[in-house]
Amino acid sequence: MKNASDTEKGSLTSLEERLQDPDLCRRLLDRLEAALEHLPGKSMRFMEVCGTHTVSLFQSGLRSLLPEGVVHLSGPGCPVCVTHDSEVAAFLEMAGRDNVCIATFGDLIRVPGPGGKSLKHAMADGALVKIVYSPLDALKIAAEHPEWTVVFIGIGFETTAPTVAGTLQAARMQGIRNFCVLPLHKLVPPALKALLSEGDSYIDAFLLPGHVCMVTGLEPFSFLAEQWHVPSCVGGFTPADLALALCLLAEDLASGRASVSNAYPRAVPAHGNPRAMELMQTYFEPCDALWRGLGRIPMSGLRIRDEYAEMNAMARLGIELHETPPIRGCRCGDVLKGRIQPNACPLFGKACTPMDPVGPCMVSTEGSCAAYYKYAL
Repeated sequence: MKNASDTEKGSLTSLEERLQDPDLCRRLLDRLEAALEHLPGKSMRFMEVCGTHTVSLFQSGLRSLLPEGVVHLSGPGCPVCVTHDSEVAAFLEMAGRDNVCIATFGDLIRVPGPGGKSLKHAMADGALVKIVYSPLDALKIAAEHPEWTVVFIGIGFETTAPTVAGTLQAARMQGIRNFCVLPLHKLVPPALKALLSEGDSYIDAFLLPGHVCMVTGLEPFSFLAEQWHVPSCVGGFTPADLALALCLLAEDLASGRASVSNAYPRAVPAHGNPRAMELMQTYFEPCDALWRGLGRIPMSGLRIRDEYAEMNAMARLGIELHETPPIRGCRCGDVLKGRIQPNACPLFGKACTPMDPVGPCMVSTEGSCAAYYKYAL
């Protein structure tokens, strides 16, 4: 006899299978094509701002099946990719300190900084660098090595910030004083506002990140419709999820209206996750932040609140962000802004490959250059 959890698991599995159904996807693509008939030029340029969407669109084959008039732009939705050169320089400086251990997710160790150096090179030179799968792993390292100052590099968007805040809370509760965080988290809504503020209208609609909206809900993105009259839709990650979201965007454009819609309601409640937001706001507050390709965007990052300054690696180790020259020839910034497709970069597939990356968009498994190289060539 099945218990409740078995029944629920079976139900979810059945749903996922239905969302992979080729006939359903074909019907949705036909619906999308019908909506395009009512658009100027029968075209729609949509931007996604989620690394998982980038990969899902390529990996599922959906990107190659989209109607000719649908143009996919990858935006600044990969946490590793948007990490600024000066931020890379900062954690490389920390890695050079005695008895400082850098704990980070795997992709970040290969991101090049000034002079092409990365944390991988720092490891080869003897730096204490540990790859972890969650900030709690970094906290465990700190507990086991009280002689080290353990710095967890906090990158990511609203999706990961609550887990880092929870780890800061756990460190305080457990009295682990040699743990701190380098706060490099970014907030998605200000980045979209910055893209739209550049002065031209090359983005017709936004495919909003499902993981982020699980935390934030829909309200932080309402300005897209209210101020800019740009439709946006939260999408899931199966082919049918994505196709449905694109249908809703095209139908909004065809009707002349703009709304913030939700094609992923089974995972994204309208008001997000209030408990996660409360935890994030307890330990972090908005601040100006640097984005690769976009520069400094007001109130687009998160800093650790002053009352927890001893857990802020910048303050604790006296680190400041300095101007650093961009990587010569790398056009990751233009890719992240949707200005060019990855293969328009002169380094793509030549000097820059996943095995020997020059820029972060080729480093990260969620980077648009890496996805394009793996699935579109």
